[in-house]
Amino acid sequence: MDVWLLILKYACCVLAGYFVGTFNPSYLLARIKGYDIRSKGSGNAGASNALILFGKLRGAICALLDISKAFLVVFIMQRVFPELPLVYAFTAAACILGHIFPFYMGFKGGKGLACLAGVILCYDWRYFLIALVIEIAIALLTDYICFIPLTASIGFTLSYLIMRQDVWGTLIILVAASAIFFRHMENLKRIKAGSELRLSFLWNRKKEIERLRKNTGKSEKDYFIDEE
Repeated sequence: MDVWLLILKYACCVLAGYFVGTFNPSYLLARIKGYDIRSKGSGNAGASNALILFGKLRGAICALLDISKAFLVVFIMQRVFPELPLVYAFTAAACILGHIFPFYMGFKGGKGLACLAGVILCYDWRYFLIALVIEIAIALLTDYICFIPLTASIGFTLSYLIMRQDVWGTLIILVAASAIFFRHMENLKRIKAGSELRLSFLWNRKKEIERLRKNTGKSEKDYFIDEE
């Protein structure tokens, strides 16, 4: 294959992945309602903050849209360019990075968890289900959602290397996984400071809001804006 044609095809994968990744339903929903989602709740422009601010139903819809966009763009690019050995890695990494660093949001987007779920689902649905069970267990044991992307980004990168024996593909995925990991460092700082919202707010909202009010001075309206 001509080297310039090869570069062009990979460029198409990267551009498609990035621009699809920049579609952010949580950010757009908040804009429709008249504010920037990054100024409320956890400050994250992603599905986890949509869950906090908009309620379980709309938060779940935002998560499903983020998962779907990543799954679809990787799936389509693999069908368009089946001859490219790194089509999965380039498209998947670009989609995650597009979600985290969208150009129209000043490169300050979400944290990439739902997109990571989408690219894992496209990789292997069986691995996705196993990882889902493990990550749910981690979240329930720690009572913090942020441990899901931290462990999943590392776990998938290592699993991809072991299962595919693809060093270059792994290095490409590692770029996106590193971005996910470092975007969640602030969550660890908030856990240490006692200001990170716990998973148990889903079923024990009053107690969690009271804990945060004591630690941060924030009121309930700073975390929960809309009711379902």
